[in-house]
Amino acid sequence: MTFATLGLIEPLLRSLEKLGYQTPTPVQAQAIPAVLAGRDLMAAAQTGTGKTAGFALPLLQLLAMEGPKVTANSVRALILVPTRELAEQVHEAVRQYAENLPLRTYAVYGGVSINPQMMKLRSGVDLLVATPGRLLDLFRQNALKFNQLQTLVLDEADRMLDLGFSEELANIYRALPKKRQTLLFSATFSDDIRLLAGQMLNDPLTIEVSPRNVAANTVKQWVVTVDKKRKPELFVHLMRKGKWKQVLVFAKTRNGVDALVEKLQGLGINADGIHGDKPQATRQRALDRFKLSEVQILVATDVAARGLDIEDLPLVVNFDLPIVAEDYIHRIGRTGRAGSTGEAISLVCADEVNLLSAIEMLTRQTLKRQNEPDFEPEHRVPDTDASGQVIKKPKKPKKPKTSGGGGKRNLGKWVDSGEVAPAEPSVKPVRKVPVFNTGPRKRKP
Repeated sequence: MTFATLGLIEPLLRSLEKLGYQTPTPVQAQAIPAVLAGRDLMAAAQTGTGKTAGFALPLLQLLAMEGPKVTANSVRALILVPTRELAEQVHEAVRQYAENLPLRTYAVYGGVSINPQMMKLRSGVDLLVATPGRLLDLFRQNALKFNQLQTLVLDEADRMLDLGFSEELANIYRALPKKRQTLLFSATFSDDIRLLAGQMLNDPLTIEVSPRNVAANTVKQWVVTVDKKRKPELFVHLMRKGKWKQVLVFAKTRNGVDALVEKLQGLGINADGIHGDKPQATRQRALDRFKLSEVQILVATDVAARGLDIEDLPLVVNFDLPIVAEDYIHRIGRTGRAGSTGEAISLVCADEVNLLSAIEMLTRQTLKRQNEPDFEPEHRVPDTDASGQVIKKPKKPKKPKTSGGGGKRNLGKWVDSGEVAPAEPSVKPVRKVPVFNTGPRKRKP
């Protein structure tokens, strides 16, 4: 199968040839014909499956072939994404695909000034990539109209719900025209996602594609167990031992990112961090410096790192395990890309054992463990396996109590050699229970 057999027009085929795309991925082979046919789509697909091209290519073709010219402050196709970084990444892919088409595309997101975005929208945009919050800001300020909207794409819909965008999505839904095509892409089909699909989609075609990194053939993964308080010390030890040159590190919280970066910088290590509290310009500058190897260690939260595309990244370190197991796949998907190999190391403490178990069940493999000499944890991390079970070691039998200590010592009876000791009474002694007086209370005089 080729992209030409999927019905794509020649300008798009030229763009794909320039990008080196040869054979459609499974999600592209199923999604492209369905989108071209005007169907609503509900697709389970994750990072690394080629889903962006799966919806962007046919969407661009429909915009080029059908519909009126876009008018002022209007948009003909809308792609909603959960984070700024993903908005930039998706728009860059769209821009490359549309290189030979007479279409205007743009991306809007928070964290930067809204005025340039409002100016750009004045002449209208054929395809807009947006985060929910900034899209509503533009709509409420009359900088954006939806009367020409033909297609809505929800990319990583599960992540948008995780980040608390359900109210924003509901407000956007009410503002959109009823007659439109809707495409929903999500890592999982949870109950919330199915509810969202039921509200926004019309008789959708369902596509389920195995995520590329469930098997993780290109990424060598293992776990190093350690006590929580010693994680920073272990990280520095492993970095120096392995002579790491470029490492993307994931921490669970914004404070965790800042604390680790501060510690590394204090040791003279060239490190920087990105998270949701930092301005977009600061985050982009840190990412650009990391790509140019001017920064050795980049520490990020899941929200900030979603959509990062770094070529030939050799190593990902999970300083903290993610709360959502699917985020583990997104994290390790930053390395081992495009046929290259990579490594993913997770530093795991005892209170993360359930998170580890959920990851192993999702990836259908038990991650290899190792202890680093001098960093063996005092609080043992229970064993886990791919069934999702935490394997608890059997408890050791309690030792019988020996006589001794304070109080009267029971020495037993002396028995002559010819006598038989009397048997112990078989009836347990009656336990005394305090009796409370239930009669009428006497009143104090």
